[in-house]
Amino acid sequence: MALRNLVFPLMSVIALLAVPDEVRASQPFTAFESGQVRPLAISPNGHRLFVVNTPDSRLEIYAITEDGLEHENSVPVGLEPVAVAARNNHEVWVVNHLSDSVSVVAVGPHARVKRTLQVGDEPRDIVFAGPGGKRAFITAAHRGQNAPFDPQLTTPSVGRADVWVFDAAQPSAPPSIVNLFSDTPRALAVDADGSRVYAAAFNSGNQTTVIAPGLISDGGEDAGGLPGPNINHAGIGEPDNGLIVRFDGAHWVDELGRAWDDLVKFNLPDEDVFVIDANAPTPELVPGGVFTSVGTTLFNMIVNPVSGKVYVTNTEARNHVRFEGPGIFADTTVRGHIVDNRITVLDEQGAHPRVLNKHIDYDDCCAPVPNDESVLSVSQPLGMAITDDGAVLYTAVLGNDKVAIYYTAELEDDSFYPDAFDQIPVTGGGPTGVVLDEANDRLYVLTRFDNGVSIIDTDALEEIDHLTMHSSEPAELVAGRRFLYDAAMTSSHGDQSCASCHIFGDKDELAWDLGDPDGDVTPVADNVRTDFGIGDIDYHPMKGPMLTQSLRGLDNHGPMHWRGDRNGMGEEPSAQPDTGAFNEDAAFKVFNIAFPGLVGRDEMLSDEQMQAFTDFALQLTYPPNPIRNLDNSLTAQQQAGRDFFFNNLSVVTGDLNFFTCESCHRIDPQANAEYGVARPGFFGSDGQVVYAELGQTLKIPHMRNFYTRVGAFGMAGGDPFFNTPGQPFYDASHQGDQVRGFGYAHDGSKDQLFRVFNGFSFAPEGFHDFETMVEVASFLLAFDSNLAPVVGQQVTLRKQDFGKLQAWAEVDARIDLLRGRADAGECELIAKTRLGPFELGLLYEGGGYTSSFSALPSLSEAQVRGLAFGAEVTYTCVPLGSGERLGIDRDGDGVLDGDEQLWW
Repeated sequence: MALRNLVFPLMSVIALLAVPDEVRASQPFTAFESGQVRPLAISPNGHRLFVVNTPDSRLEIYAITEDGLEHENSVPVGLEPVAVAARNNHEVWVVNHLSDSVSVVAVGPHARVKRTLQVGDEPRDIVFAGPGGKRAFITAAHRGQNAPFDPQLTTPSVGRADVWVFDAAQPSAPPSIVNLFSDTPRALAVDADGSRVYAAAFNSGNQTTVIAPGLISDGGEDAGGLPGPNINHAGIGEPDNGLIVRFDGAHWVDELGRAWDDLVKFNLPDEDVFVIDANAPTPELVPGGVFTSVGTTLFNMIVNPVSGKVYVTNTEARNHVRFEGPGIFADTTVRGHIVDNRITVLDEQGAHPRVLNKHIDYDDCCAPVPNDESVLSVSQPLGMAITDDGAVLYTAVLGNDKVAIYYTAELEDDSFYPDAFDQIPVTGGGPTGVVLDEANDRLYVLTRFDNGVSIIDTDALEEIDHLTMHSSEPAELVAGRRFLYDAAMTSSHGDQSCASCHIFGDKDELAWDLGDPDGDVTPVADNVRTDFGIGDIDYHPMKGPMLTQSLRGLDNHGPMHWRGDRNGMGEEPSAQPDTGAFNEDAAFKVFNIAFPGLVGRDEMLSDEQMQAFTDFALQLTYPPNPIRNLDNSLTAQQQAGRDFFFNNLSVVTGDLNFFTCESCHRIDPQANAEYGVARPGFFGSDGQVVYAELGQTLKIPHMRNFYTRVGAFGMAGGDPFFNTPGQPFYDASHQGDQVRGFGYAHDGSKDQLFRVFNGFSFAPEGFHDFETMVEVASFLLAFDSNLAPVVGQQVTLRKQDFGKLQAWAEVDARIDLLRGRADAGECELIAKTRLGPFELGLLYEGGGYTSSFSALPSLSEAQVRGLAFGAEVTYTCVPLGSGERLGIDRDGDGVLDGDEQLWW
């Protein structure tokens, strides 16, 4: 077309005209810390290695040579790529976790994205299977704006995990979706002949739940109340706490063996790994093809190509054990033993967990690190590779900078024992994925800490080379990441870390009773919202069950932990909203006491180490809300709930007689922007605490991730504070099978949002009507967050679309949507294509597109769309402030990407 006639002649003179723009200021980086699942793949002919470059939103392609790896190409894909699979030698598919998309990449001299597929929320893994390997299987959460179904967020007994299945030869055809009765999924595996696909839940739980405080006798252990001790070492009685119970196969029991069946109104079948018939006309679950009790958090899977047995890397949580700390006054503690690191073997007889750290004496804590015990340990085993004969399994160990070797026969009969000879140190740190190149006797290992790839000689069992990929992550993000994952550094046994519970910086979907009877009562924080007429209650060290909280979104939300007891009091400025500048830096550093008290280190981190961890953690960000419409509008029901949230007065006793929901749960995206906060705003909390809420002083919680807690129904039956017999929403009947054991509130004891609303918002005449409660709950699920819903969303325009009316209309509407949200200031819009041998990047700036070649003029929307007649154009909405980096200046050095290509 006319544009093509203009552009290509220009390419011949650009090299002479290109001059660097003035150097730009450092560009912000939005950190999501998405967990990599399948970060490497080898082409079927063994000639190329494909590697996801997660922080740079790219796929890196390397030629495999006799001498090692040679970088061949770099292809921009979606945001936060976490998995890649080769369909054949000429095409690979990349899963983009934050973009809710899959990039179909054409491999060759001019590698490019030739199609983008929208899938459900937060996709994680991909495999090819079925007849001729022509079906693509992709895991995704059962929600998201791209999903063609109602996620039924308020309906009991709905699976929250999906596997999307595309015809790889005709990916434009509507996919089939296999629903799994579990919480959100992660890993996939396929058997040798491609007839069976195995799909696993991610945080699948361990058949534990919580009994709410209001349902437990306050008379102590002898009167049927909480197990002792019920006082701390100083003799001060504990507050009203809940109780974690575990299903033993017949009954819900506590640590004393007492049954609580009458108060648990649901079942937890704990379905973990599902078997899909990949050859069926429409892929479907194999009858009876479900494995239970595989693990609490399931990371990766692989199938033995000879025996067909499946190996699952996982951790098993010990949240049924109470207390942290030294365990002097009480005789139980999880100090130094939070989880067990395992590989579970699946066969026709069921699941067979294998604990990997057999050498650890958990009764002995805590020696200085490193020590003879810690150097043999493994923490968070992730990706695996297996030899063609099925005899040897190589496992990437995230928390110990190593690849562990297991002989499958020994793993299956549980006769293995840790041996230094079977562990290969990996430079770069944080291995997440591994692939085996048997033809060259090599392993390729992705190292997340430095965004690199290690090459290991499988004969010598040693690393022979290491290379790094480009990354724009700020230095403090890179330096601090290790302190989240590195069990070898942060625990005396070498097998526990903060990431044991804060999975990839997020949460494990469990509640833990991490009180410390050896601790003392401490004063509450001084940033108090209200006392609700109950009075001051100081922080008792025995705090009862509390949900694991995410490390995301801590910036600008004040004191930390459910009680706000990590608050940095005494530091300047204080962590209080009325100062105008929070000190989350000081508040986060108070968590240093968890390294000796919980993780099991001999001492706290140094000041320098803890500062590095703090600088890392305070950059982690919540993803966009997948329930809210992509144009940021609300449904009529959500809008009605929002109107109530902001405007309707509730009545309560105490120092504040009338208030709205928003009086405490602040929504102000621009709060404190004038103080230079990188991601300002309040999203459900402004950092203040409430005296005596639910019997303890608690921080007012944010509400950005409420949609992730859906799936526990039947938990609150009989609790007088949250349910009242005779109300239309009250249902004390058994709710059947559910996918999770913990719901809402600080201890996870409330199953639905309208119960929480009922407990805290009272109309002058009594309870609000049920319709109002449902409306507010609907709004809370679509709650405001740091990033607009459109961030990450993509679409690819292809020349084939111009001749298909429906396809063109859909792509055209989506491009208009992305442009509209960019115009509204909710994202920055970039586009990527190719001009012959050159990658062309484009940044949308108020009506026109600035290109990555300084000599090219600004392009109009029509001209950009016209480029699709030469090569596909992929549009992406990226976080504010990152458009220039991701669109036209990858390294932020002021020299545009296109100009740098020419100088090469």
